[in-house]
Amino acid sequence: MASRLEIELTSRRDDGVWTWRAAGARQPKGELDGAILPEGASVGDVLRAEAEFLIDGIEVTSVQAPKGQRAEPQRIELLGSGREQPLVTTQLVGRSDRSRKRRDRGPRGDGERRDRPDGERRGRPPGERRDRQDGERRQRPPREPLPERPRPKRIRAGRAHRDALLASLGEAERPVAEQLLRGGLPAVRTAVEEENTRARAEGRPEMPAQQVLTIAERLLPRTRDAEWRDRAEAALRIVDEVDLRDLRSVVVAGESSARDDETRALLAELRTGLDRRLVADERQWVADIATEVGAGRFVRALRLSSRSPKAGMAVPAELADRLVQSVDDGLGERTSQELWVAALDALASSPVRARVRITSRPAEPGEELLEAVRRVADILPGVAALFGIDPSEAAAARKRRPRNARPERQRTAATPRPPARDGNRSGGRAAPSGSGAQPDRSSATPPEAAPAEPSAIDESPAEQPE
Repeated sequence: MASRLEIELTSRRDDGVWTWRAAGARQPKGELDGAILPEGASVGDVLRAEAEFLIDGIEVTSVQAPKGQRAEPQRIELLGSGREQPLVTTQLVGRSDRSRKRRDRGPRGDGERRDRPDGERRGRPPGERRDRQDGERRQRPPREPLPERPRPKRIRAGRAHRDALLASLGEAERPVAEQLLRGGLPAVRTAVEEENTRARAEGRPEMPAQQVLTIAERLLPRTRDAEWRDRAEAALRIVDEVDLRDLRSVVVAGESSARDDETRALLAELRTGLDRRLVADERQWVADIATEVGAGRFVRALRLSSRSPKAGMAVPAELADRLVQSVDDGLGERTSQELWVAALDALASSPVRARVRITSRPAEPGEELLEAVRRVADILPGVAALFGIDPSEAAAARKRRPRNARPERQRTAATPRPPARDGNRSGGRAAPSGSGAQPDRSSATPPEAAPAEPSAIDESPAEQPE
C-alpha cells in the first residue's frame, strides 16, 4: 500500500535521476526518476509524494506539486442518470395543515390523540413535573476555550556547511562524502556493490571496495558534524518557535558533534533555549489543565496531564487534588456510558489514576463499557472490582480491541501533537542508516504517561442526562 509523505529534492544527476529526503528530516532518503516530477521542479523544493516501502528501500511512485501551486484546481466529474429532471422541487404545506396532522396523529398512528396528565411529558415517569416555567431554558455554565496557539515549526536545515565540506574535498573523496550525506556507510556500501556489478557486466575493472570504505570511515565524522551544524544553526534561528522534539534531537546529537569552541558555543545556546522552552511549556501545560478542570472537562484534563512537556514532570499537588475530585464527582451512576468509556481510556494513562476513588457505576453497563473496563483492569484494579471484572482479563481485552475502535477525538490548538518517530513527518518506516543520528532519549514518555488525544465527547457535568 502506498504511503504519503513530503519530500525535499536534494540534487539532480545528469542521467535524469533526482535524490530526495523526507522534508525536515535526515531519513528516509532515496532516488526517483525525474520524469514523475512536476514541471518546474528544482533542488530544494518540498513536494508531496506517494511511495512504496519495500524491503530493499523506498520507491517513489508519484509526485505532486505542493498545495497552492497547482495550475488549476482538481475537479470531480459528476455522472447522473441521464434523465431530465428538475434540479429543485418544492412543496408548500400550510401551518394549519401541519398542526392538524400533529394533533390527529396518535402514538401508534391510529388517528386518536392521547391525553396526558398535566405535567407529564413523553419520557418522564408519571408524577414527575417540570421545575421550570414554560419557555424557560436551562442555562449551561459558560465554557472557557483554550487559547489558540501557533503550530510549532519544523527545522528546515540549509546546506552551507555540507557544501563547504564537499568543496574542500578532492575528486576521489567527494563522491564518497555525497553518499555519506545521503545515507551513511550503508549507502556507500550499496553504491560500491552496484558499481562493481555494472563493472563486471561490462568487463571493466572493479572498484576497490575496502579502500572506499576506509575513506568513508575517515570522512564520516566530518559529514556528521557538517550536517549537525546546518541543523543546529537552523534550529537556533527559530529556537522559540521550533517543535520541541526537533530541538531535543539537535541538542542530543550535539553531544558527539560539538568538537571545537564554535560548535560548543552553538550547543550551549541551544541548551539554553531548550531550558527556556521547557519552563514556558510547563507553565502553559499547567494552565491548560487548570482551564479544563475549571470548565468541568475532566476527560480532556486527564489527557493533558498524561502529556507533560518533559518526562517525569508531575502535576502540581493542588491542581492534582482538583483533578481527582473532578473525576470522582463526574463518574457515577447517572454518567453516560459513552463518557465512561472515554474517561477510562484517559484515566489509564494519567499520572493521578492511583488517587481516583470511583464509588458508583451505571446500573446496567453495556458491553462496550465492560470491554473498556477489561482493557484497563490491570491498571485500574479498583474500577475493575467495582464492575466485578478480573484484572487478568486485561491483556486479552487489549488484543481484541481493533485499531479503529478508539473514541472519536479532535485535536485542539493547545494540545501537543503526538511524538513522531526519528523526526520523520511522513510516518513511514525509515530505512536503516549509518549516519549516526542518536535517538531523542530525553523526550521519551514513560509507559504510564503514554500520549493520547483529547476526546471529542463533551464531558461537562452540566450536560449529563437527567
